[in-house]
Amino acid sequence: MFTSNNYKKIIVALVFGWVAIWIYRTILTPIYPQIQDALGNASNAEIGLIASVYFFAYTGMQIPAGALVDKFGQKTVLIPAFIGFAVGAVVLGTSTTLPQVYIGSLIAGLATGSYYGSAYSLSAKHVPKEKKAFANAVVINSGSAVGMVIGLIGSSVLVGGLNVEWNWMLYGTALIILGVTFVFYINIKSDKQPAAMEDQTAKTTTDTKNVVKEDDGVSLFSSKHLTIYFVYFAVCYGYYMIVTWLPSFLVAEKGFAQSDVGYVSALVAIAGIPGALIFARILDRRQQDRLKYILALLIISTVMIGLTVYYPSPWILYIALILYGLFGKLAIDPVLITYVSDSVPEHKTAKALGLFNFFGMASSVVAPWLTGFIGDTTSSQIIGFYIGTVLLLVAALLFFLVIYLRDGKNSQHA
Repeated sequence: MFTSNNYKKIIVALVFGWVAIWIYRTILTPIYPQIQDALGNASNAEIGLIASVYFFAYTGMQIPAGALVDKFGQKTVLIPAFIGFAVGAVVLGTSTTLPQVYIGSLIAGLATGSYYGSAYSLSAKHVPKEKKAFANAVVINSGSAVGMVIGLIGSSVLVGGLNVEWNWMLYGTALIILGVTFVFYINIKSDKQPAAMEDQTAKTTTDTKNVVKEDDGVSLFSSKHLTIYFVYFAVCYGYYMIVTWLPSFLVAEKGFAQSDVGYVSALVAIAGIPGALIFARILDRRQQDRLKYILALLIISTVMIGLTVYYPSPWILYIALILYGLFGKLAIDPVLITYVSDSVPEHKTAKALGLFNFFGMASSVVAPWLTGFIGDTTSSQIIGFYIGTVLLLVAALLFFLVIYLRDGKNSQHA
């Protein structure tokens, strides 16, 4: 039923999609000082709002985009969406005022909001069951990490080190986005799969030990699911806070050279590539232990984010960022996504994942603006980083009390 060439081409296309998205998301963060100067000494809160506007639009598009993909198919949605994404990057690159910057971010956020649902639905339909977790790790986490590395290091070196105008970063990103759009056009052959394939996929992905049957009356707002939503909110909050503000924080409050912060911040993404792949492989082989992995990853992430702001030497910071990359969001994502999928009947899987991603991405709206606002009002962003640490600590505690103590025992006796 599955042809290796078909699903492998789709994986390649989706990897390029996440690379382009994450280049855009991170390319501005190391060069916020230049952008502030170019826009008339904008405040930290105003600069943080650039990312918040993008993620607000991105988050708001999750549910409508799912409906569009179901109706018109992935390719029909992705091609115009990425053309709009390129337009948003150009609008931002030509900006001379903050409102125009926000408009560009809004367009880019609306355009990329369709990608999450399209990527996962393509993966679900075309990738063999035994390779799904690993494929998702490759597609989403590795693609994200590669894009993050390119965005952070590229803008840090070109703008911070070689004094290239910041606008040119956006023009180059727009060209990359258009190139990825062409990859979609070539590699994604069909918009919608026939019902027979969907029925067969449903049969092959059912695991009687883990998947809840349709007549079990599972609520998407049960205490267990609300806990998972909050856990993902906390996981994403810490991650997007680091992605948005860590480079600026290291320059302003820790004395790092601007040309170096891209390399330092990219440690998270570089370490995240093997972390995501390793834990995806473990998850495929040891489904019964995934709750232990989730709890351990949450605790390690909590400690590592705390160490990024309170460390006695730069080497402790480097180690903390590497460990956060290995055990943080990029490693947690495949485990949580699989857990959510298996915790509901099949006819509720798409809705559950939509709610899951909505709550997670809602934190990306709050974290950039709130951390910038804290920096403006207290002259330091340390409190903002501690908020991320506390949220993860609470998430780990809730996960332990609400899910691990109950479901952990059940899985051990299954």
